[in-house]
Amino acid sequence: MPDSPRGSGNSVDSLVQHATDSQVCRITLNRPEALNALTPDQRERVIELLAGASTDPEVRAVVLTGTGRGFCSGADLRGSTAGTERAAGDVARTIRLGAQRLIASVLDCEKPVIAAVNGTAAGLGAHLALACDLVLAAESARFIEVFVRRGLIPDGGGAYLLPRLIGPQRAKELMFFGDALSAADAERLGLVNRVVPDGELDKTARAWAERLSAGPTRALALTKQLVNASLDTDRATAFAAEAAAQEINMTTRDAREGVASFVERRSAEYEGR
Repeated sequence: MPDSPRGSGNSVDSLVQHATDSQVCRITLNRPEALNALTPDQRERVIELLAGASTDPEVRAVVLTGTGRGFCSGADLRGSTAGTERAAGDVARTIRLGAQRLIASVLDCEKPVIAAVNGTAAGLGAHLALACDLVLAAESARFIEVFVRRGLIPDGGGAYLLPRLIGPQRAKELMFFGDALSAADAERLGLVNRVVPDGELDKTARAWAERLSAGPTRALALTKQLVNASLDTDRATAFAAEAAAQEINMTTRDAREGVASFVERRSAEYEGR
């Protein structure tokens, strides 16, 4: 059932819209006039919603998208203190508690998260999309590692995410030059699962999310954890984690249902538990 709005106008709930329907939580960035540049309040709201999706048994998949021509053009830098004197540690603390927490909230969400990239995804906005488990892109979408254009290094997890997705040389090319990457080129490089016509993005995202929401939710969560951890660990540790995860998974109703449906030669009906 769609959630009731808590505010109106320029409240954070109007700028980050959300609703849950058919066990899919849909989170929509809604500042089209700013290409959905994220304010600190919006960032915190997205983190809160993803944490809530993890613990809510009625949510079994998440779709993250935007309105207008932008998915997310990055952090809203208006009112930033760039150029002013800072104490040592201020910048690192801001990044650690801000952009990095946002990216971690996607990576750590216990439900599969689909990015439906409807337009420009730049800077932190690109990393927000690439942290998702599956990435759908409209044909008009663009991905931009914009940091170098501002004399900055890629923050918000960029130097962690990109090499793992496309390798260090390709990652450096994107980060060194800051050129806009079309949706088709992003798909070719492996940053995007699928490119669809603009008018079919929402329909495709809904179809994918509904498939995920009908799946074995805890098994998907454990699979996500294993895959995300696999690139940072050795084989022995990965194998041990896999065995432990399957041990945990076999205690779930869905695992028992999956095995029973195989033995009984019927389709499985998963409950997400």
